[in-house]
Amino acid sequence: MMPLRECGQEKIEGRHHDRLAVVYVRQSSRQQVLDHGESTRLQYGLVERATALGWPASRVLVIDEDLGRSAANAAARPGFARLVAEITMGHVGLVLGLDMSRLARAGQDWYQLIELCCLAGALLADGDGVYDPNWYNDRLLLGLKGTMTQVELHLIKQRMASGRLAKASRGALAVPLPAGYVRRAGGEVAFDPDEQVQAVIRLVFALFERLGTVHAVLRFLVEHQVQIGMRQRSGPDQGGLVWRPPHQQGLSNMLRNPAYAGIYAYGRSRTDPGRRYRSGEAVRVRRLDAEQWLVRIEDALPAYISVEQYERNLARLAANRATADAVGAPRDGPGLLAGLVICGICGRRMQTIYEANQHGGIHRYACTHRRHTYGEPLCQQMAGAFLDDYVVAQALSALAPAALELSVTAATQIEAHRTEVDRIWRQRLERAATACDRARRCYQLAEPENRLVVRQLERDWEDTLAAHARLADEYERHQQARPARLTATELTQIRALATDIPALWDASTTTHTDRKTLLRTIIDGVRVTAEGASERVHVTVVWAGGAHTDADLTRPVAHIDQLSYYPRLVDRIRDLAGQGLTSAAISAALAADGLRPPHGGERFNPGEIQHLIRRLGIRPGLDTDRRTDHGELAGDQWWLSTLAAEIGMPMATLFTWLRRGWINGRQDTRPPYRWVITADQAEVQRLRTLHQLPAGYHNRRHWLDRANPVNPTHTPDERGGQP
Repeated sequence: MMPLRECGQEKIEGRHHDRLAVVYVRQSSRQQVLDHGESTRLQYGLVERATALGWPASRVLVIDEDLGRSAANAAARPGFARLVAEITMGHVGLVLGLDMSRLARAGQDWYQLIELCCLAGALLADGDGVYDPNWYNDRLLLGLKGTMTQVELHLIKQRMASGRLAKASRGALAVPLPAGYVRRAGGEVAFDPDEQVQAVIRLVFALFERLGTVHAVLRFLVEHQVQIGMRQRSGPDQGGLVWRPPHQQGLSNMLRNPAYAGIYAYGRSRTDPGRRYRSGEAVRVRRLDAEQWLVRIEDALPAYISVEQYERNLARLAANRATADAVGAPRDGPGLLAGLVICGICGRRMQTIYEANQHGGIHRYACTHRRHTYGEPLCQQMAGAFLDDYVVAQALSALAPAALELSVTAATQIEAHRTEVDRIWRQRLERAATACDRARRCYQLAEPENRLVVRQLERDWEDTLAAHARLADEYERHQQARPARLTATELTQIRALATDIPALWDASTTTHTDRKTLLRTIIDGVRVTAEGASERVHVTVVWAGGAHTDADLTRPVAHIDQLSYYPRLVDRIRDLAGQGLTSAAISAALAADGLRPPHGGERFNPGEIQHLIRRLGIRPGLDTDRRTDHGELAGDQWWLSTLAAEIGMPMATLFTWLRRGWINGRQDTRPPYRWVITADQAEVQRLRTLHQLPAGYHNRRHWLDRANPVNPTHTPDERGGQP
């Protein structure tokens, strides 16, 4: 009687025996490796099956690097990568697995493995038989097995997700707890029994309520050497308390966590496989809005803060983001209204732009949304100093009646925070004293004969005593610098500063960040609307609470012809100059009429009056006088100012052309040493045409000529050293 042959054994040929037989062993998780030992033994038992199929034991390779790894993704399985490499190099004749799901559960990985085995001539085997991927029926069956494996994985995930969601909807699903909470043996959540841990958590929320930014809270904690207590979630010291220095991301996560408001939440984030890091290994996690959470149960946990305070914290964090639609965190720039100025034309927040000048720097507010989005011109822009001065004056006036209340509130807040910090320091000292006592008792309980142990316990006791002494010295220095109770001198200074708010505002110790924080406390927004390009601006200050203050202000403008009263100003200067008044007298008369210069200030200076008279050509007997040191002006000769007015261009630009040699002229030797330009009608027309060319044309033409010297845009004779 012939022995029974395994199904598909006839497919094994000698060329397969010349290669390795690979046994692939895998379990999906570490817990399965511990709990499902029988499955692991069955997979290792495939070595005997390989020998039964004709492979010697020395030619059987076991790949078990993927024990405890899921088959959903091949990138996280080094054992599978090794298997693929061996097949690709033609070293494998047979691949054995307990079932096809051990090899791969993702369709892409499974079909890639089948294709490689087909190309390399390798066979696949499971508990049902041996398969040759080059045979049509076997390939079809392997494809069905892979599809069933993939569907099975989907069903497993679906059942597990449904179970988790059902349990979470009752608030019974155990989710990781943040710092300040512990889970008792019965499963209920409670405050951390350590008082210092609770005190630090409450201090963080109180600081953010007062300071308003995560970085300000972080600086306070670092300055006062306050650390955050965390419970170990895994490892041999699971559940133990460790103290870690605060960091920006940890504080931000703490402020965003709804558990501190007593809210049980599940499904607050979602993985987005389409958004991967550059390394291509990890996926990004997208935080969802509260309306998109899968489960939200209020009053399910003990709360450190109220739900209202939690929502205020989220709103402030969103406002601190550096985006165009957010107010943004107060920074140290001189623009005091940064994030508060709103365009009265389109309703969007105006951007604060800083520029350097000869005086150090200036800032202005500009509505840049339409330019950045659609390429359109700016809605409006204006200098920032005049607007800051007006709003600050209104804010200080509003704060003046509350000076006494401000002083009492400031003193109370300072003492409350100092008391809380002092309490944390004393708890640290108490913890250090407890550690010393524990080390002492361990040393005293040791047997004196066991010197190896006693010496180590003695060193531990000495280390704890030294740590306690250092902490006591630091606490003493902290008390001297910041006592828990304000001294009489400090209280007097606070009351004095509160009664003189402008002096406190202008003090050198008050930073721009402090000023911005104060303004944002009492002001929700400043809506501005400029009348075209003129100096007139309508301002509406929106106070916290909804009240409004409206005012019409005068802003500085770049050019004098932007002034709304420019025609009246010109007529007035013509009239005063016709009366033969001096520049100083004209300046005084304009100031009396309320005609101010474009850049601000109370009156024009005489130099500006002279410049205007020359620019407008309204000085009698000046430009109309045609006498020079060489006699009368010829028909093709012009005064510089007269020619500029004839062309319709600034006199300064025409003078620049003269200095560059683009036009011909000479300077009169008689006072006031005016310039005489020689230009016939054709030259005047040429200059008028050049003036109408777009800005930067001459520089671009210069580079085009250099880039194409063989065929320049103009011949040298045409240029003649001129534009």
